[in-house]
Amino acid sequence: MHDETTPNDSWALETLAIRAGHQRTHEQEHGEPIFPTSSFVYASAAEAARKFKGEEPGNVYSRFTNPTVHTFERRLAALEEGGRCVATSSGMAAILATVLALLQAGDEIVASRSLFGSTVSLFDKYFGKLGITTRYVELADLAAWEAAMTSRTRLLFAETPSNPLSEVVDIAALADIAHRSGALLAIDNCFLTPALQKPLALGADLVIHSATKYLDGQGRAVGGAVVGREKELEEVFGVVRTCGPCLSPFNAWIFTKGLETLNLRMRAHCENAQALAEWLQGHPAVARVHYSGLSDHPQHGLASRQQKGYGAVLGFEVKGGRESAWSVIDATRMLSITGNLGDVKTTITHPGTTTHGRLSDAQKEAAGIGEGLVRVAVGLEAVEDIRADLARGLDALI
Repeated sequence: MHDETTPNDSWALETLAIRAGHQRTHEQEHGEPIFPTSSFVYASAAEAARKFKGEEPGNVYSRFTNPTVHTFERRLAALEEGGRCVATSSGMAAILATVLALLQAGDEIVASRSLFGSTVSLFDKYFGKLGITTRYVELADLAAWEAAMTSRTRLLFAETPSNPLSEVVDIAALADIAHRSGALLAIDNCFLTPALQKPLALGADLVIHSATKYLDGQGRAVGGAVVGREKELEEVFGVVRTCGPCLSPFNAWIFTKGLETLNLRMRAHCENAQALAEWLQGHPAVARVHYSGLSDHPQHGLASRQQKGYGAVLGFEVKGGRESAWSVIDATRMLSITGNLGDVKTTITHPGTTTHGRLSDAQKEAAGIGEGLVRVAVGLEAVEDIRADLARGLDALI
């Protein structure tokens, strides 16, 4: 009888994505089961006492122990080459649980200025209330990261590539900066996933995911995850167990099934995005394209070294500011106008008024979020159809 809980050390990522983490029940099911139950029963009061105390492994309550969630956690940990994964109710919940678990009043975070707008709000408004200060620096400027460090810095936090400008930071060098000062490095890896980038292997301590994006891949569910060493993840688990930002069994099952096609999807996303970026670069209505797969991108060489691909998210600046950007978006007929990404369906949005709309004008300017910027998360439709849909609005600007 095969035990799929412990992956074979020689398995490739494609195999891990399909086989890792599934612990078959006595029914010997082939597919991963869903356990939509809130609680679990015991053979005796003594058994219940042992499990509640943690003296005996087993399920207690689905807020923090559920077999379906554990399958997803084990599989993602294997893909990221981490010691443990803790699943959460959303990507933002993953960041929240991480900081609540590992920092306290008086501690400081150094973060990239190029962060998702809700992440900035979480750091400034809510962690600020708790006495945790955040300093922001340019993502690619390692000297700025080092200069921002103080004796109170406990966490460095970055998205690489960034949203939506595809900026990239040297993860190994940033890990060195963090570790020399006794701080931890957390990398938001939801844009590339472990199919294209392994932050832990490059020296990062923690990987953050919005599983809502490419881990699912079809826009079906909301969830998040943190991956890292047992020491830090036990603390993160404590926050999820006590505060309750847990992942539902059904969503965990969706993400587990999504992982099975992750490698194939990410390769196809990259191929479409590269072709679209090159086409946009030559369009007369486009002032600039932001995609690390382009040879003129400032960190193209670095991206080529630390990534297996350049991802599916790109930004392009339309000549004429917001009015022109909105007209291009409104002219589309196939693309989905939505702030979400990571879907097989191509999505399009105006970051300055949606995903980054809560930032101040000064914050937007510092992060490079201009009025003419459009973000496209390239899906898996035929690239010629994606081009044709964008051309409808872009050609009208000429």
